[in-house]
Amino acid sequence: MNLKRTTGLLAILAVGALALTACSGGSTGASSSGKGDELAGLSGDVGAKDFSEQYILANITSQLFNAHGANTKANTSVVGSANVRAALVGDQFLGYWEYSGTSWITYNNNTTPVQGEQAQFDATKKADAANGIAWLDPAPLNNTYAFAILSDKAKELGVTKLSDIAKLPVADQTFCIESEFSTRDDGWPGVKKAYGLDAVPDSNVALLDTGVIYTTTAKGDTCNFGEVFQTDGRIPALGLTVMQDDKSFFPVYQGAFTLKQSTLDKYPGIADVVALVSSKLTTEEMQKLNAKADVDGDDPADIAKSWLTEQGLI
Repeated sequence: MNLKRTTGLLAILAVGALALTACSGGSTGASSSGKGDELAGLSGDVGAKDFSEQYILANITSQLFNAHGANTKANTSVVGSANVRAALVGDQFLGYWEYSGTSWITYNNNTTPVQGEQAQFDATKKADAANGIAWLDPAPLNNTYAFAILSDKAKELGVTKLSDIAKLPVADQTFCIESEFSTRDDGWPGVKKAYGLDAVPDSNVALLDTGVIYTTTAKGDTCNFGEVFQTDGRIPALGLTVMQDDKSFFPVYQGAFTLKQSTLDKYPGIADVVALVSSKLTTEEMQKLNAKADVDGDDPADIAKSWLTEQGLI
């Protein structure tokens, strides 16, 4: 899994001399499927972090912009959340999709999340406004941490929410998690404290790479509960069920398009155009789109084009 949630800004790697009109991977220039010209004159790169969901969102946004008169490209070449944010700050990207929890904790240096989806978004939007960065109205999707279990196993154990786990025999309290998650305050240490899992021995916790967690959890032998990201398409594809975070422990990672306030001031139509797609991007819809990339192996640009066409937006 890609690092979406770094707890502190990583050292900024060279992101290259990417001018706003630089050529990059992903969707290409202005579309012939014109839906309006309110973004005429807008050009540049729509950025993305280095995982499928972001590649899809960048291509959806770029292609939609181009259908409304812009000339943009989806740039999927920059690695790491901190570097993508730096590319926005440095005007190398005209915008990209960010997550409220990431900005609140990582970029705005807060140690604890704000409880409640809307409250978290509002706090993040206000904090970033002071940085000259605007947040457009968010999508319903919440790409937060979660624990998933094989659906048949959940029925066998009689569990639906995280607070059910502590009631199980210790032998059934087995977990697969990432190494980063194992040390984060909003990860395993906090989960154990919040849900009364301090009795879980280290031998019941396997540290695995993200992709392996999904397949291992689906097998149900090494662990019953796997740490996942809620919008990942492998959850439904592998027959997994997400456990309810009934104590609202995990931060909200609601997705929204972010850009410089100066760019939005120059092209206010961006907000209206992004609004055409944002309300449609639910957690379930994003799972389906992500599965096309991570399970079926489809190209993000093709996924974006097909989806936008199905929605009648291009």
